[in-house]
Amino acid sequence: MDKLARWNQLVEMLTTAEDGRLSIEQVVETLNVSAATVRRDFDELANQQLLTRTRGGAVANGVSYDLPLRYKTARHPSEKHWIAEAAAKLVEAGQVVGLNGGTTTTEVGRALAVRSRVVSERREPFLTVVTNAVNIANELTLHPMLKVVVVGGVARPQSYELIGPLAMTLLKDMTLDVAILGVDAIDAETGASAHHEGEASINQLMGTRAKKVFVVADGSKVGRAAFARILPIQRVDAVITDTTAPSEAVRDIESAGCRVVECQANTVTQSEA
Repeated sequence: MDKLARWNQLVEMLTTAEDGRLSIEQVVETLNVSAATVRRDFDELANQQLLTRTRGGAVANGVSYDLPLRYKTARHPSEKHWIAEAAAKLVEAGQVVGLNGGTTTTEVGRALAVRSRVVSERREPFLTVVTNAVNIANELTLHPMLKVVVVGGVARPQSYELIGPLAMTLLKDMTLDVAILGVDAIDAETGASAHHEGEASINQLMGTRAKKVFVVADGSKVGRAAFARILPIQRVDAVITDTTAPSEAVRDIESAGCRVVECQANTVTQSEA
């Protein structure tokens, strides 16, 4: 296992640990590496402010829950691919689709690009994609059957999202058919939420400008709440997740009147809500 893959594993283990801490012995046993390697990894991640070193281990800190996108890419890749495929199928030709930043919505953008190539005989764009994510815009601009609109703003290196007043000014004058939002957490009580208040604000506006809102979130984010609310669950038309999502949290979301689509490989299960 190379260093970057190991760091992804360490961050994943730390953010999912019940007490938010890991010992060197836990990591040695799980990853089958030496204690010296774990100490070096902890030290390097601490220098990047992704965790706090303790005697014999490390604990999560506030920054570790708002990880740079490059550290999120390798987390739940298969689940995100299935979720993206299911979300792309809910989009119809000719629609205006909003995409915020994140690894799952990046996968959604790629799935939409694949669909756009299938209808290459069309003279007009298959879709108009409005995004505040510079990495998504960069990829989708290469696809001639997609019209890409990028909102302005200040770029956040953690997510590659453009946020702030400039982004809000342009987006508030747009009307979207569908907003597909990646989130840091979603549950029945708080709704969709994010760790960073600036991202939450622009994502909230994108949701309110859309006729329909689909939230894409792997199972690790379901049943949780983050710092800043994006939208209440009543404003979300569907949550697209995978079968690892906690069943109780899924039931609560469905009871609130929101449809849940659970994906596993080529199998998709939908609630009747």
